[in-house]
Amino acid sequence: MPTIKSEMGRDDAQRDTKRPISLRAELTILIVVSSVLAFVLAWIATMLGLNGWIALPIAIAATLVFTYVTSRHLTRPLAQMIDAAQAMAEGDYSARVHIKKNSRDEVGELADAFNIMADELEHADQMRRDMIANVSHELRTPVSALQAMVENMADGIVEPTPANLESILTQTHRLSDLISFLLDLSRLEAGAASLEIAPINLAEFISETTGPLEYEDAGHGHTIEQRIPDDLNLEGDEARLHQLFTNIIANALKHSPDNTAILIEAHGDGTNDTVVVNVVNFGSHIPESVRNDIFRRFVKGKSGPGTESGGTGLGLSIARWAAQLHGGTVQVIDDPRGVNFEIVLPRYPQIAEQGDDEL
Repeated sequence: MPTIKSEMGRDDAQRDTKRPISLRAELTILIVVSSVLAFVLAWIATMLGLNGWIALPIAIAATLVFTYVTSRHLTRPLAQMIDAAQAMAEGDYSARVHIKKNSRDEVGELADAFNIMADELEHADQMRRDMIANVSHELRTPVSALQAMVENMADGIVEPTPANLESILTQTHRLSDLISFLLDLSRLEAGAASLEIAPINLAEFISETTGPLEYEDAGHGHTIEQRIPDDLNLEGDEARLHQLFTNIIANALKHSPDNTAILIEAHGDGTNDTVVVNVVNFGSHIPESVRNDIFRRFVKGKSGPGTESGGTGLGLSIARWAAQLHGGTVQVIDDPRGVNFEIVLPRYPQIAEQGDDEL
């Protein structure tokens, strides 16, 4: 997307400004210095009256030693990368390449990129393990509850009253939600999904989306205020947009103190032919340094007073994925009122071949 490309361009520009010398220049300087050193040593040996057949080997040997010692800082990161790559191939993602902070040549940048890749792989591996443990625990709880209730009914210990059947239905809904998360994860891994585009009235759509969330949130005292024009329309896939807004609004409710408000406001941007939706929860803030990280898979928010966290850490990743499928974006923007998730969607999305879309 254009934003990503522009950021990459800025990063490249920053690296270019930080790079004082290239690897090619370093090698050129090393060769020149070595040649001058060999000449000087040979000249000194000649001035001392040594035979040329003796002076030349001494100059060559001294030059080779100087070149070997001096060039070690160029090859050391490469050797470390080989060792680290072998360790990562065996499942150890903690290996890193250690370089000097002022090393800004191509080898230094390669080492930096390698360490970033290793950090991402280690994070993904740890988050996957946490997700498997969390999902296993979450699946075991409703399954055990269902098994106990059904066994008690089968043994005649508990009567199949409406209240007991409602408890069973609640557990089955919980299982269904967990299975949906796993299906969403498989779609995230594939990076694409088919879309069924249809006209949507945004005010009605948001009202339908927030209804179940308000019911589930009962007891926390949250209120959801909507400021959406009745005539604001767009086109999109209802199922994917439902995932998008459900996850964003549910995230706002989970991380808002009790008895506070959630604001959902929207407007049309005629210049870019887009619809802009802002979901604001008041009082809390997300540091700018972690605003991109919260959209990564398996990253779960921290809990605090009056908040709830947990789940699989996929909600915001799914939201971003659903927005990108429509050619839109989701990001956290600065807002003195609190955390503001801004969702920008094209009014008439141009859907490309979904198999080529990436997260």
